Amino acid sequence: MDDVSTGSDSDYSNSWISWFLASKGNEYFCEVEEDYILDRFNLTGLAPECANYSQALDLITDNLADDDIEEELRASVEVQARFLYGLIHARWIITSRGLAKMLEKYKKADFGRCPRVLCHSHPLLPIGLTDTAYEKAVKLYCPRCEDLYSPKSSRHGSIDGAYFGTTFPHIMFMVYPTMVPMKAPDGVQSTRDRDARNEKGAPSGIGTASSAAVALKAERYRPTIFGFQVNEIAKLQRWQDAMRDRQVARLEAAESEKH
Repeated sequence: MDDVSTGSDSDYSNSWISWFLASKGNEYFCEVEEDYILDRFNLTGLAPECANYSQALDLITDNLADDDIEEELRASVEVQARFLYGLIHARWIITSRGLAKMLEKYKKADFGRCPRVLCHSHPLLPIGLTDTAYEKAVKLYCPRCEDLYSPKSSRHGSIDGAYFGTTFPHIMFMVYPTMVPMKAPDGVQSTRDRDARNEKGAPSGIGTASSAAVALKAERYRPTIFGFQVNEIAKLQRWQDAMRDRQVARLEAAESEKH
């Protein structure tokens, strides 16, 4: 997010948060209410993660006067303010009021739509692959096919995934169960897997590694809430893992018979 323009002084005439949300590339973010930011309990543990924490917080809440900071530190504080707002945002969007705001953006498809044909342009939700900052960029989660996609825009693709966290989409669907989309009927799952293989091509290393080894190395996304797998999805994935292990055992047996 460091590539987002800092804007001119006139941009701060309304509020810093309004300017931030209006900046290009920040369309995924929703407005964090000032009352939430001013409650220091909600910010517990963030001070050690953010340099110039006090000045950055004052800038976010429009309490930083021009004479409170040296000019050469202004740019650094602005960068840290965006970083701090992102960390606060990740906490805010799993509160009841934050979820309601993100739900409205989801209904308007502000985060884009699933590129998979059989999802029929279903709206996406932002999600992080880790809750630790500076590790992974934000991805987009489709609740219909339960897969992840990269944002189309490079501006959105450079946003830190920690500003949304690993938990947000799954909590939203637990709070708003009526928003959970219908799953594909029987038979479509295999078609989806086949299409994905056709789009991605053959797995790397084929011809030099056994089919069983390739299957065991395949990565899959596992929805979690605070590190724990979502119950119904976890149950389904345990069954899928068991079926995969059975198929892998058959492949290993068949390949051993060839040698």
